[in-house]
Amino acid sequence: MLEDNVQFDTSDDALVKRIPGFESRFATVNGVTLHYVIGGKGPPLILLPGHPETWWAYHNVMEPLSKSYQVIVVDIRGMGSSQAPERGYDKKTMAEDIFQLIASLGFTAVNIAGHDIGAMVAFSLAANHPEVVTRLALLDVPHPDESWFEFSMLPREGTFGDKIDAEHPPYPWWFAFHQVQGLGESLLSGNGMRNYIAWLFNYMLANRSRIDPIDLAVYGDAYSSTDGIRAGHAWYRAWPRDINDQKAYARLTMPVLGLGAEHTGWHWLQITAQHATDFRLEKVEDSGHFIVMEQPEFVTEQLLNFFDEQGNQFGV
Repeated sequence: MLEDNVQFDTSDDALVKRIPGFESRFATVNGVTLHYVIGGKGPPLILLPGHPETWWAYHNVMEPLSKSYQVIVVDIRGMGSSQAPERGYDKKTMAEDIFQLIASLGFTAVNIAGHDIGAMVAFSLAANHPEVVTRLALLDVPHPDESWFEFSMLPREGTFGDKIDAEHPPYPWWFAFHQVQGLGESLLSGNGMRNYIAWLFNYMLANRSRIDPIDLAVYGDAYSSTDGIRAGHAWYRAWPRDINDQKAYARLTMPVLGLGAEHTGWHWLQITAQHATDFRLEKVEDSGHFIVMEQPEFVTEQLLNFFDEQGNQFGV
């Protein structure tokens, strides 16, 4: 397991100083206070992280993207320095958070990309407020639909190892674990959550050297509190509601890009073709689930190419 014995200042103020041209801000929208980091000039580009990360997940791509876009990386409801209320972790409500944040920033249209849980929120925003989403990028995870009820409870013999690769596809046992109300908070508080996060990165990274001690420190500090664990698990507990909400969504008509790691999201994202009329899928070679961490140059190139194709005007 990856270890972190070094002390870091993981406050937003300290971390944002590592990325030239960005600053940390807060906004209260839809009854929740959200933290976000903003920088750059140009059309607005919203980036949403996933579990178990924070806005820091994008730190390797924010500066190059900010040369062409005004980049806004949001700690979604329950994440990092954003508020963690008791309710509202279905992706439709979380999408409303982002919709109101967009309006509060004075934007009438945005590009948006999300990874993991953030991809689900980004998809829900596009489904519920298509008028504000010009282009949508889903990083390694689709929005939940009926097919998710078919996840296997048991791995096939010899397929569950200590890391994913061509012979060991992901066995996401934590999807079920997170459904149990209150258990994660009692089992994972303090160092338990730090060990869990280290295990998850160790398991889901194709190249384990791509995670640094500061990354583990940032995410460990973000999720080791009772509220951090509760909120992070609540994103998963809302999936049955998310699946029911998805049934009512019309197919997306804006261009949608899927970036899927060869051992994880490449196959999983293919279900998005059923839910979008203009969908393309690109494989991220030599990567596990955390594609922004493992292949930041490729992700940056793909996002710039995709978002730069647009021909419509943004309103600010």
